[in-house]
Amino acid sequence: MPDTLLTLQEVANLLKVAEKTVYTMAQRHELPAFKVRGQWRFKQTDLDQWIEDRKAAIRKGRGGKGKR
Repeated sequence: MPDTLLTLQEVANLLKVAEKTVYTMAQRHELPAFKVRGQWRFKQTDLDQWIEDRKAAIRKGRGGKGKR
């Protein structure tokens, strides 16, 4: 089964954040992404794994940026 590719807009909708947020995170390599002729694309499986990794990090107390 081929891996589904998502657009920036689709990822923003999925994560319930602004498109600019996804764009910035992709540029900073905070999200697994790649460009096709200047447009960001995201593999569904990579994004699913990223979400699971973030959830695991939060459970272990490593989810935030900086100390509280």
